[in-house]
Amino acid sequence: MPAADSSTTDFDATAFLQTVKPVPGVYRMINTHGQVIYVGKAKDLKKRLSSYFRNTGLSPKTRSLVSHICAIEVIHTRTESEALLLENDLIKNLNPRYNILFRDDKSYPYIQLTRHDFPRLKIYRGATSSRNGRFFGPFPSAGSIRYSLHHLQRIFKLRDCEDTMFRNRSRPCLQYQIKRCTAPCVGLVSQSEYAQQIHQAEMFLKGKNETLISDQVKLMEQASRQLEFEKAAEYRDTIEQLRKANEKQFVTGFSSNIDIIAAALEQDRCCIQVFMIRSGTSLGNKPFFIRRKLDDSMAEILETFLIQHYSRHPVPGEIIINEEIENRLLLEKTLGDIALASIQIKTHVRDRRKKALEMAVKNARESLQRHLQSATNQNARYQSLIEELNLESPPERMECFDISHTQGEATKASCVVFGSEGAIKSDYRLYNIRDISHGDDYAAMRQVLTRRYDKLRQQPQNLPDIVFIDGGKGQLHSALEVLQGLDIFALKPELRVIGIAKGAERRDGHETLLDENDQELNIALDAPARLLIQQIRDESHRFAITGHRKARGKARKRSKLEDIPGIGAKRRQLLLQKFGGLQGVKSAGIEELSQIKGINRETAQQIYDSFHG
Repeated sequence: MPAADSSTTDFDATAFLQTVKPVPGVYRMINTHGQVIYVGKAKDLKKRLSSYFRNTGLSPKTRSLVSHICAIEVIHTRTESEALLLENDLIKNLNPRYNILFRDDKSYPYIQLTRHDFPRLKIYRGATSSRNGRFFGPFPSAGSIRYSLHHLQRIFKLRDCEDTMFRNRSRPCLQYQIKRCTAPCVGLVSQSEYAQQIHQAEMFLKGKNETLISDQVKLMEQASRQLEFEKAAEYRDTIEQLRKANEKQFVTGFSSNIDIIAAALEQDRCCIQVFMIRSGTSLGNKPFFIRRKLDDSMAEILETFLIQHYSRHPVPGEIIINEEIENRLLLEKTLGDIALASIQIKTHVRDRRKKALEMAVKNARESLQRHLQSATNQNARYQSLIEELNLESPPERMECFDISHTQGEATKASCVVFGSEGAIKSDYRLYNIRDISHGDDYAAMRQVLTRRYDKLRQQPQNLPDIVFIDGGKGQLHSALEVLQGLDIFALKPELRVIGIAKGAERRDGHETLLDENDQELNIALDAPARLLIQQIRDESHRFAITGHRKARGKARKRSKLEDIPGIGAKRRQLLLQKFGGLQGVKSAGIEELSQIKGINRETAQQIYDSFHG
């Protein structure tokens, strides 16, 4: 849990409670810095808020929360359901210190069958619309959807290629050679035959595997009677693959859309494991981990998860959970309003549902154990860093910067942030570096640090305790020059700046660590602290190079014609058609260019100059 504020307040709870009405609503607790530290909702605001200021029965964490209250703001709502939704929105937007926030910003992926004569099979994220094709899912993770696509291509041999490749093939690609596609691009399968493949794939995705297997058995027997033994062998192989796919299912025997959600709590960590079943087919599972910030029970954490999760993801008709929650009816009504359908939340289930829930609970506990083991290792590295650097207090925030470019092209700078529990990915930032000489890493480092810390000067409480610079003495000196120029050391005298230079052997784990005085830090190669520094540096490098590659790829796909004033999409198309591509436009003279409709001599001169300087 983040450190509490150093100051306490003289909040007059008695006077405040006299102004509160016993109505539904949301309350925001605010500290002396004007920051919202907790958001809550209540059916009866007066009763709920009074409970925080009783003389006995409060846990240490709740007493810590109350001791830092400077003010409380109250918002009345018409119903408890409205209060629940408003509380959820405020927590997501404000991220108060004492509230639990499950971060899951990515939308769930779907399998999409496009609307073409020969539909394409692809992964899709975003809003689903019938005009864009047929959608199956959502799937809880990219891994689970790739697993399903792998089976679909092996069994039904549907195309997954881009439309441009599909339209321009003259012979089958490798997918056909390895029997993952029937090559509709070159006419090796008719549209009616391919439509049959699509129909079978849809049955598979809808969980109608037994019907599909039965149909395949009939086709195999028919082919055998007609002495078409090669075709019968193909049907036999398909049946075998379908049965294997059936065996891989986590649960079978369901026909509706169900989410099975199991929570496990140990020490101050909680794991929420979500298993998704759609149309009777298990689509996989996804774990969510959170640290308990107050003394919330497992049921309270589960209730928080349900409203936060389903306020941004599709709600199934049935949700099975392993812990009875207090506001079950309220949640059913609220989620039903979101989904515009009837929603059931169940705890006490039997038969198949009971077995599936027990399996989910087992998975949640095992996932939590692995997570705790990982957290223990992370904590050991963190404690080692404190000792090796002789820090007076544990660093709450560490930032690392790296520069990535290809010979000066598409220069990007990354800033990754770590805390005592590991990476804080929501605080990562990627910066575009402009107006510097190509390949000048020192100037790039000065620019990113100036932009970063000039802004943070206004929020000194968010300044890091340690800044890592990926580079040698030059980058380290550039960083120190910027931080001194911005008076950051005056705001944070204990700030440490450490350079991470490639050692003489230029091997991972053998980096040279430099302090602010260019002195090498004597940290053993096998020290956990060095492993932590390497982890932070590697994450910074990964984030920078990923951003750089995206920017470089985008720049290289961009036509040079797009940068010429007065040349819009239609004129670009005319030029490319007339001269057979960009190289032809580049080779054309001013007279040839000016003969194109809509291009006068002046524009032709601009086009010519853009290519020839």
